[in-house]
Amino acid sequence: MASLLERCKPYIAMVCLQFGYAGMNIITKVSLNRGMSHYVLVVYRHAFATAAIAPFAFFLERKVRPKITLQIFIQIFVLGLLGPVIDQNFYYAGLKFTSPTFACAMSNMLPAMTFVMAVLCRMEKVHIKKLRCQAKVIGTVVTVLGAMLMTLYKGQVINFTSSHQTHLRSASTLSAAASPAAAIAAAASAAAADKDWLKGSIMLIIATLAWASFFILQAITMKRYPAHLSLTALVCFMGTLQSVAVTLVMEHKPSAWSIGWDMNLLAAAYAGIVSSSIAYYVQGLVMQKRGPVFVTAFSPLMMIIVAIMGIFIMTEKIYLGGVLGAVLIVMGLYSVLWGKHKECQEMEAELITLPKQNGHNLVTLQTIDENADIEMHKNEEFDNSKNIVVVTVGAPIQQSFSSSMVAPKP
Repeated sequence: MASLLERCKPYIAMVCLQFGYAGMNIITKVSLNRGMSHYVLVVYRHAFATAAIAPFAFFLERKVRPKITLQIFIQIFVLGLLGPVIDQNFYYAGLKFTSPTFACAMSNMLPAMTFVMAVLCRMEKVHIKKLRCQAKVIGTVVTVLGAMLMTLYKGQVINFTSSHQTHLRSASTLSAAASPAAAIAAAASAAAADKDWLKGSIMLIIATLAWASFFILQAITMKRYPAHLSLTALVCFMGTLQSVAVTLVMEHKPSAWSIGWDMNLLAAAYAGIVSSSIAYYVQGLVMQKRGPVFVTAFSPLMMIIVAIMGIFIMTEKIYLGGVLGAVLIVMGLYSVLWGKHKECQEMEAELITLPKQNGHNLVTLQTIDENADIEMHKNEEFDNSKNIVVVTVGAPIQQSFSSSMVAPKP
């Protein structure tokens, strides 16, 4: 029972995390619709995130925290710029112009964009003749096509609500069409909405691109600064300072900073504590055990949760183009993830397989002290001048000592 629970922990953690992300999208959408500035929201979000995670980082990693060099400081500065400033400001702006379901569907482009950037940075190699690489390339193309379809085509509204509400909408549309002035106003309003939808789509694509760049740079920084909690706290703190500077430039009204015991405070606290501090830490733990492929595979679940919550809580409109584009994005996403999973399996198989030479296994070389008492067994050779023992297992190999020292090619 205990072993079963241990195996289920990563799945439970990722499912709960997707519910947390879905709640953040809904609460943030309500707060933005009520007039809260997304610049101010980003500042408060990362202020809450820093306050939540900094104490744990200070006490739990005080003995393992490495020193911050100039290069690490520059990388942390750029991480704060890519994640908290560029990604989240553009994401919130795109969420304001579109819908939570649409924003979640567009964010599923993240694995494909990360794969493309990893190839450009030479962190990922593409062997086009292998099936796993073909799956990653095809999945990336399909994901981009799905995003373009969602951006450029809306289509008709798909009604999931009751027929009574549908009749009410139809009656209001007919009454508006009876007046020419109302019809012109409705057409102008629809054109403005389409323009805002396109603008929001472009902002969401820019946000996803910045988030993919964040992951690439974070992977590089973690090798030089392995303290995960401390790195997260520093990135959140740097993002808070940068967001304050951006907000002071973009928001000139002091009233924009006002926040009370309302939905704005809930959105900032929820996004900062749940979607930044807790999410970063949980994803890091799961990624260490199961890898990034396992973590990103749960992202379509958030889109489904947000769609259900948006339909029944916010009476959100679902368009045909959004549904078709979301299907293409999910198909492309799992194609990329399948190729990455196969690649990880091949790498693990190569590490497990013992190297062989002339059909016989080679056992590791071991350096010993020349004064130690050694009991020599059959098929062992000893060189006192080099203090090395070479042990061969299997049938005897007729070769010189120097040739047996050569390591086989992988």
